[in-house]
Amino acid sequence: MPSWLLYTLVTLAAYVGMEFMAWFTHKFVMHGFLWKWHEDHHLPKHEKEGFFEKNDRFFLVFAIPSMFCYIFGTATPHFWVMFVGVGISLYGITYFLIHDVYIHRRFSWFKQLDSKYSRAILRAHGTHHSKRDQFDGESFGLLVVNPKFFKKRPKREEEELIKNNEA
Repeated sequence: MPSWLLYTLVTLAAYVGMEFMAWFTHKFVMHGFLWKWHEDHHLPKHEKEGFFEKNDRFFLVFAIPSMFCYIFGTATPHFWVMFVGVGISLYGITYFLIHDVYIHRRFSWFKQLDSKYSRAILRAHGTHHSKRDQFDGESFGLLVVNPKFFKKRPKREEEELIKNNEA
């Protein structure tokens, strides 16, 4: 197998694997023993202090393994490990752009994507944020969306979910 193909497949596998890791971490860590870090993310904007949230610490939780993979992959004969770090980094960029920029509008780089998939992501995340406590939640992933969120909802319900995302 050519090395470029191996590195591409490793990068893609790490990227796809990160969706599962993000779901698992969100459900069992963020809504589990590290709820105190994540709790402020579920508060409405007007109840938050400043731009940053405690929840932003999770950036490091995911960046550190990626950084380790870059270092280990370039400092040892196991160069392919660096591409695990690349996959994690690419997923992190995707997560940041979709979650922080598009869904929560923490930066006003783009306002509204308009496709069935982007609306399904908004609906799923809005449903997740409609629950404000630790244990009563659903839709913990980001890119893999339950098919029920692709169905169009009544306009009032849709506006409520968008408002929950902006919280």
